[in-house]
Amino acid sequence: MSEAVKKASAQNGLTAAGDALLPTYARYPISLVKGEGSWVWDDQGNKYLDFVSGIAVTNLGHAPKRVKEALVKQLDELWHVSNLFHIPNQEEAARLITANSGADAVFFCNSGAEANEAAIKLARRYQQSVLGNGRYEIVTFAQSFHGRTLATLTATGQQKVKDGFAPLPEGFTYIPLHDLAALDAAVTDKTAAVMLELVQAEGGVFPVDPAYLHRLVKLCRERGALLIIDEVQTGMGRTGKLFAHEHYGVEPDIFTMAKGLGSGFPVGAMAAKEQLRSAFGPGSHGSTFGGTPIATAAVKATIETIVEENLPERAANQGEYLKSQLRSKVAHNDFVKDVRGLGLLIGIECAEPVAPIIEEAQQKGLLVLSAGPNVLRLLPNLLVSKEEIDQAVTILAELLNKRLK
Repeated sequence: MSEAVKKASAQNGLTAAGDALLPTYARYPISLVKGEGSWVWDDQGNKYLDFVSGIAVTNLGHAPKRVKEALVKQLDELWHVSNLFHIPNQEEAARLITANSGADAVFFCNSGAEANEAAIKLARRYQQSVLGNGRYEIVTFAQSFHGRTLATLTATGQQKVKDGFAPLPEGFTYIPLHDLAALDAAVTDKTAAVMLELVQAEGGVFPVDPAYLHRLVKLCRERGALLIIDEVQTGMGRTGKLFAHEHYGVEPDIFTMAKGLGSGFPVGAMAAKEQLRSAFGPGSHGSTFGGTPIATAAVKATIETIVEENLPERAANQGEYLKSQLRSKVAHNDFVKDVRGLGLLIGIECAEPVAPIIEEAQQKGLLVLSAGPNVLRLLPNLLVSKEEIDQAVTILAELLNKRLK
């Protein structure tokens, strides 16, 4: 802590620099100060194998060279001009997204929550201002997670994120995932859109059943509801495709992305089909820092790397290897209920809360996180090696097998 901070802390009755922060995070007692590839180091010189990746953000590993070079170059040229002017990087980044997906137009923002907020607004505005039908309801799913803004936490199908924030915005309906009868009842002439993740990552790492998704798509088309797919955590190659909806052979009307989109530089985006373009005319939506020259330099370098190096296929192969190694090492262990996921988004469901396992893994030099109380979530970067996977599996197997049921 600098002398200036110490002095200010003392004058304000604070005992540590951390006390100047609102306590919105339950932090582990680790201060990370350096990262390279699959590894991070703390301020005590301890080295950790990172299977968190900033929660699916550093998909290219820490400090990827190509993205770093693009950012350094842009920092020497132009930082910010506002969206009152054309930003070439932004237009080029948008073209990269549309060229590698079924989308036709992109809106840039700063985070996944903002991208999902934009998706909700676009769906409602298209239904009301373009089609003139007054639809406003958004159907989402139990155990989903869509963000922390007032609208996106309302869209989230978990009560814990909503406590203390009433009154919440109206117009959101929740149904259990894979319940066809509930889906049929929920999509009505008031439904603007159905919004879902194709792997419920925060909700326990549950991939959506393909047959259910295709029924959902058919129902949306028949009843005039838009399909929004939240790709904030599943996008950018994480599941073994550039976007998770490619696994299912569907093209959403709207999909959102963030996290891995900028390799750690804060950026989000919403992508939409051509017919929705007119709903977001000048003045209808905006973001001061959405799509800055710096942010979209990171986006361009990230997408180019993922596509040119075919990293989604690598993620698919490495993910299958990771799952097979885990299953073989804990196959006899009734404490482990399931190993599931897509690509390098993997969940290990356990019979009891996993918080102690996460802390023990940290002590052994491995960083993992949870997806609900009883699920370990593994999110290594897309370039993770088999040797690094083997190291992680050895640690996890030791910790899980000592809890044999």
